[in-house]
Amino acid sequence: MIAADLEHLIQLLARLPGLGPRSARRAVLHLIKKRETLMLPLAESMAKAAEAIVVCSTCGNLDTRDPCGICQDPKRDRKLICVVEEVADLWALERSGAFKGTYHVLGGTLSAIDGRGPEQLHMARLVERVRGRREGEPAVEEVILALSATVDGQTTAHYIGERLADCGARLSRLAHGVPVGGELDYLDDGTLTAALKARRPA
Repeated sequence: MIAADLEHLIQLLARLPGLGPRSARRAVLHLIKKRETLMLPLAESMAKAAEAIVVCSTCGNLDTRDPCGICQDPKRDRKLICVVEEVADLWALERSGAFKGTYHVLGGTLSAIDGRGPEQLHMARLVERVRGRREGEPAVEEVILALSATVDGQTTAHYIGERLADCGARLSRLAHGVPVGGELDYLDDGTLTAALKARRPA
């Protein structure tokens, strides 16, 4: 029998994305073997994060301050808002270093199957940010929809387009198609179709 505390730890870890009961058991055993160098520092760091991390009331990013560092950065172009599904998508775009505007995290996509409507997402806040300019803030000129190329992602993009149709800001979407370094033979039909539709002059 596994001790009750160990079993509880395994069950908690098994709830994490990508970890099942077996992976969780291996992770727990590894943590115990590395108790001083890994387990205790990890526990301390998680406790600190639980206390300090907050959700930015402006964009939905995670940070230790509200508004977050991105929203407070004076170098950011506040005329651009990039809409993403989750914080992980924001972090991915930040890693690329290609975007210098601001963000808006929806917290998911519209999904009838999962019972997620506009009320469950941060849609109203997005509309407020684009339509209702705060004093001293520049008008939003472009809203970039950086959503997944899935049915739910495209449905969400269409809904946002309708909500912001007469707001005066330009709406754009990320291009979909052949990835850098990708070989045509290995791409799926949907990606090839999107690449053909998004073709540009050579």
